[in-house]
Amino acid sequence: MKILIINGHQTYRSAEGKLNQTLVDRMVSTLSKNNEVQATIIQNGYNIEEEQQKFIWADVIIYQTPVYWFSVPGLLKTYMDEVYAYGLFFKGAEQYGRGGMLTGKKYMLSTTWNAPKEAFNDPTQFFKGAGLEEALSHLHRAQEFLGLQPLKSFACYDVIKNPKIDTFTAELDAHLQSVLNQ
Repeated sequence: MKILIINGHQTYRSAEGKLNQTLVDRMVSTLSKNNEVQATIIQNGYNIEEEQQKFIWADVIIYQTPVYWFSVPGLLKTYMDEVYAYGLFFKGAEQYGRGGMLTGKKYMLSTTWNAPKEAFNDPTQFFKGAGLEEALSHLHRAQEFLGLQPLKSFACYDVIKNPKIDTFTAELDAHLQSVLNQ
């Protein structure tokens, strides 16, 4: 399997990106044992055409990103705006949103949140009963627009107050085993 891992972290105030890089490093280490793996660290810069070719090459795209203000960091959004090209990733279609050209490929969202896990799936909490996938629905729509098929998302919660790195990496290992048999 050919896997592209995108580290969408952007340094922001006290968020240095250590956890997101740790998770990317763990994915690369784990997945490289039985797969071809390429990784992009957006904050380090990128070549648009090279990134487009990585998407064409990949069977699975994994986005590792913190969630800032309920979305991805600005640099990751800019990356999407620049790399997701009309005529290469999507085209016009008779039905809106059905012109994705990356069919047959899958993607996974791996996110880090300051929100505690308890804020999800509980109607009395902030997300009003929404689970992780629903909280990420706008990102899922963008990938669906390209024709990509989702794998179950992964999340680390409460990462500033309770940075349980060993727990997060163990949970990531279990998640990768579950969704990719790795």
